[in-house]
Amino acid sequence: MPSKEKVMKVLHEAGKALKAGEIAELSGLPKTEVDKVMKELKKDEEIISPKRCYWEPK
Repeated sequence: MPSKEKVMKVLHEAGKALKAGEIAELSGLPKTEVDKVMKELKKDEEIISPKRCYWEPK
């Protein structure tokens, strides 16, 4: 499964906003990879930040 799909799956299953470190832990991906994927998802407007450093699907 591609990294982008793993990150989105974790965000949808969590049911709450998560930090990048928590996403990395739950997905099993390195934090650097999660940060890269999050940057793409922000650019594509697929995730939003309800409060600083926390992310959830749009």
